[in-house]
Amino acid sequence: MELREVIGRRRSIRFLLPYKPVEPAKIQRMLEAARIASHWGNVQSLRAVVVMKESAPQDVIDAITAPVAGFQIRLAPVVIVWYLDTSAIDDQSNRLRELLAAGALGFGEGKQEALEKQLIPIFDQLREGLKQPGLSEIDCGQGIAQATLMAFEQGLGTCCLGTPNVDKIRERLGLPDHCRVLLLQTVGYPAESPEAGGQRPRQPFEQLFHLNGYGKPFPRDAAVVDGLTRDAMLQDPAPLPWREAELEYLKHALGIKGHGLL
Repeated sequence: MELREVIGRRRSIRFLLPYKPVEPAKIQRMLEAARIASHWGNVQSLRAVVVMKESAPQDVIDAITAPVAGFQIRLAPVVIVWYLDTSAIDDQSNRLRELLAAGALGFGEGKQEALEKQLIPIFDQLREGLKQPGLSEIDCGQGIAQATLMAFEQGLGTCCLGTPNVDKIRERLGLPDHCRVLLLQTVGYPAESPEAGGQRPRQPFEQLFHLNGYGKPFPRDAAVVDGLTRDAMLQDPAPLPWREAELEYLKHALGIKGHGLL
């Protein structure tokens, strides 16, 4: 599958086949993709606990079940708990030295001295501030995005979910205090169509992106949009005509009670 097709069909797949397990090798490929994502200072604070429903203790499964969209977690054969380990920042000096040795930081004579006497002291002063929510979450998001693309490349469906059960999850998974739970990602084989009802509603392009200053919309070329549509990067807007029938079928086939929101 070409990358453009992966991105074009990339949807939050909420309905997964609960009876079909996911091969560990496919989960590993997702983690490998996350591992090599870019991260400031090369500190790699993104971490994960993979919860495989077929082998996980029941108390762990109970902890990750969220009150909102809980049916998604109940259906998913795999749930990845992505978290941020702030203690990784304590090793930032050595990570910068690794970058220098790899030829990815600085150039010319004197770069080693500049690293030790200039750059590392600056990072040392900023260390505690860098542990606060902000830049690290952005870079962790890049890793999660790469894992998501890898999942779709392998024919899997995923959905990223927030949770109010952070304290319970931390306790049941044994996460130290210096770790922050970011989100839960359900993973499995899709029970719904790859289109998942069509392109979800999005805010107008001109309201989101600006050129050379706020309030000056970045010009949107219709020819570019047409090209993306031809390449299947953009789909027909949701809902597609058959979507309600598909949802009704999935409700009965998967034994989902109520309206499917909780």
